Amino acid sequence: MPELPEVETTRRGIAPHLVGQRVSRVIVRDRRLRWPIPEDLDVRLSGQKIVAVERRAKYLLIQAEVGTLISHLGMSGNLRLVDVGLPPLKHEHVDIELESGLALRYTDPRRFGAMLWSLDPLNHELLARLGPEPLTDVFDGLRLFELSRGRAMAVKPFIMDNAIVVGVGNIYATEALFAAGIDPRRAAGSVSKARYIKLAIEIKRILAAAIERGGTTLRDFIGGDGQPGYFQQELFAYGRGEQPCKVCGTTLREVKLGQRASVYCPKCQK
Repeated sequence: MPELPEVETTRRGIAPHLVGQRVSRVIVRDRRLRWPIPEDLDVRLSGQKIVAVERRAKYLLIQAEVGTLISHLGMSGNLRLVDVGLPPLKHEHVDIELESGLALRYTDPRRFGAMLWSLDPLNHELLARLGPEPLTDVFDGLRLFELSRGRAMAVKPFIMDNAIVVGVGNIYATEALFAAGIDPRRAAGSVSKARYIKLAIEIKRILAAAIERGGTTLRDFIGGDGQPGYFQQELFAYGRGEQPCKVCGTTLREVKLGQRASVYCPKCQK
């Protein structure tokens, strides 16, 4: 599933080609996504100028003069720019055609993504109760420490909870916990303030580094410019179960936490 760095990479790739452009028409070939694409999306969006392309958590917000298209890439979706009229392939469900001659094409083989319309996107039911963005000053180790008190759940699913902080998905939670030296199985309420401060710093560092490198290439993800991400080669723990730790050489272990595979080093992480 594309995570925050992949979504931010997509935003950066498509924004320069969308902002300031007027939509000529919207072609919807299949409305059956996680939630049906609105029947009147073409009427609402066509003729409008795109004024901004923003991101909230893993949602892309394509802001028009009146209203905003909320897009989520789901498990296998991607957005890329193609020439208007390029014949669609299987699973290429939506084209947003621009007067520039380019079209923003949405592809989603599993159809688990979303394209919804809202006049007040930040108060939409999908976004209204989200926690802070991880790369802002609102998020820090003190927030993690305070919200974790009394919690018996493991620290990894705790930091993956979007009400705590958005966008810390499986890949980057695994990497941040490794970098901070925290066992992902440890009870969230047992982690000290000092260790949470370190963890928040590592979350910010790793997410920022992944964004700069274009995200992590895993199966289906392709950035908005058609190029894959390159952060995967820098992974220390994620996807490396039973391989030697790059720091100490100990065999990495893999366990299930919150129905997600979690890899950790029994020596480096306590």
